[in-house]
Amino acid sequence: MEVGSQAPYEEDPVVTRVTGFSGMTGAIGATGATGATGVRPAAARMPGARTAAGEPLQISEVAARTELPLRTIRQYEDKGLVVPSTASPGGFPLYTDADVARLMVIRRMQSLGFGLDETSELLTSVDRLAADLPGTDGELEPAERELLLARVRRYEEAAAARVADLRLQLTRAEEFAASLRSRLTS
Repeated sequence: MEVGSQAPYEEDPVVTRVTGFSGMTGAIGATGATGATGVRPAAARMPGARTAAGEPLQISEVAARTELPLRTIRQYEDKGLVVPSTASPGGFPLYTDADVARLMVIRRMQSLGFGLDETSELLTSVDRLAADLPGTDGELEPAERELLLARVRRYEEAAAARVADLRLQLTRAEEFAASLRSRLTS
């Protein structure tokens, strides 16, 4: 593989439904210095490595893209939910597109009411599934793979239920606002 390139990612419809991120399991990224799975993409280990879609970003640029405060991003780093994949020549942390995508997953989960522990559990499961390499030492046992898939499916179902609840709340709020408007125009 060429230096600075990233491995292709497999499409995973379960991950797409849960994360809302193109179904690219590898794009969620790894956590921690060696990741929750102990696996980091080759490009992420190299200082100054570029993402497939562009230059690595500083934390202020990531904050602008994700609409997350710097403090929140740092909190997620401290909890091991996301770790900058690369660094500048001066040692400053830089974030790849995969890191940004991972932050967006966290942000979406937070907006649906999932806690950080739940978010960590889902991301760890997705990371482990993404690192599953059939026919190698990295291959998951079938029982473990099924357990991880079942966990991701539970999160997908919980997310769908929360979305349905939010739609109902929105409908009620719109009805209330419409009733107030009709009183103002009568």
